[in-house]
Amino acid sequence: MKKSIILSALLALLLLAAPAHAGLKPPYGPGEKLTYAIYWTFIHAGDAVLEVMPDTEVDGVPARLFRAEAKTTPWVDKFYKVRDTMESWTDRDVTHSLRYQKDQNEGTYHKKVDLIFDKDLDMSFRWVRGELKHTLEQPEDVFDPMSVLFSFRKAVLYKTMRFSSHVTDGKKSVVGEAYVEGLEDVETPMGVIRAFKVNLDIKHLSGVFKKSRDAELVVWFSADARRIPVKVRSKVKVGHFSLELVDYRPPDKTTD
Repeated sequence: MKKSIILSALLALLLLAAPAHAGLKPPYGPGEKLTYAIYWTFIHAGDAVLEVMPDTEVDGVPARLFRAEAKTTPWVDKFYKVRDTMESWTDRDVTHSLRYQKDQNEGTYHKKVDLIFDKDLDMSFRWVRGELKHTLEQPEDVFDPMSVLFSFRKAVLYKTMRFSSHVTDGKKSVVGEAYVEGLEDVETPMGVIRAFKVNLDIKHLSGVFKKSRDAELVVWFSADARRIPVKVRSKVKVGHFSLELVDYRPPDKTTD
């Protein structure tokens, strides 16, 4: 088990490029919960959960809150315990980020990041362990590594579709790109799901992706109005890893 594999797997699911379909109504809302099993080669190494939390506010601005958790399985905990949490706040229509937090706990390594966006100044401020580390000019509508996934899910997909969006981790701001290759049937613990196969451009990704020759990253989204990410597959220097959807809970009926 290599350092950051669990977090890399979760970020692979989140680091997506979002097309410009800001006017479309999101196919999700508070109460939605997606549960994944994380595999490193053929080993069940961890689990991840993505949730849309109850709507809230950020400095008086109505906000949508997304939360992700990743953890190693009990047998992996014995020699390398991982407990990572990410939270992202956007405006209610999910057109730009307001705030992003990451609490990373991997073995003896611990790090807390707080990324704050000032839309009036088109700036972001990145705090690490309580200390301001980076200030960065940002495009008008930029997403953090988590909220960009949910922005993407607003788009109606079709074969040969290409798209891009501004994404930032607070240290650098890049334009992510992706391509819809086509439709496939994906086997999951929930049954066979018809899904769009989406290839991600990984040239801007760091860590294990940057160090890997011929690295690749593919995500499958259900070919229905929900556009659920049902599977992620990647090839990196330390082997193959994947995420597979094992459970899905729809949004509360009383929410948007």
